[in-house]
Amino acid sequence: MAVAAAVNGGYLPSKFRRFTQPTVSQIRPTPPPLFISTNPNDVNPIHLRDLYTACNHSCHRFPKLNSEGRVEPVDIDKLRKALLHSYVVASVFTRPEFVPDLAPENVSGSGLTGIGGDWIGKVVPVTPGNGELVGFGRAVSDSGLTAAIYDVM
Repeated sequence: MAVAAAVNGGYLPSKFRRFTQPTVSQIRPTPPPLFISTNPNDVNPIHLRDLYTACNHSCHRFPKLNSEGRVEPVDIDKLRKALLHSYVVASVFTRPEFVPDLAPENVSGSGLTGIGGDWIGKVVPVTPGNGELVGFGRAVSDSGLTAAIYDVM
């Protein structure tokens, strides 16, 4: 009876165990830290233009394409006007290390890493000021009957 309790209780070394339960971290990876904002003031139009370019998204009905098949960059003044006249704006920010083009090996050192690694980056929460814009969407409405969703990236 004591032997059965020891086997079922997990007291044997791992090489003798037949059945192991995967931990939560083995089942799915940890999601990146995100900050979701509905404040239009959190969106920098220059960063929004860069997101449009990265997504190959255009505001034009018939976009002009360059020789590589990419759309032309969006005019910043048009983006400012679109943000100003939007009923709802949703933006998503994450840390630069979770954006492939801004991974630590692709970016020069920030000066925050040291003996303990980038512990400051792990402790400080993501905000629009220290995060990278990775998602955006907006809605236009007449505040009565209709609304339309635009520019989901």
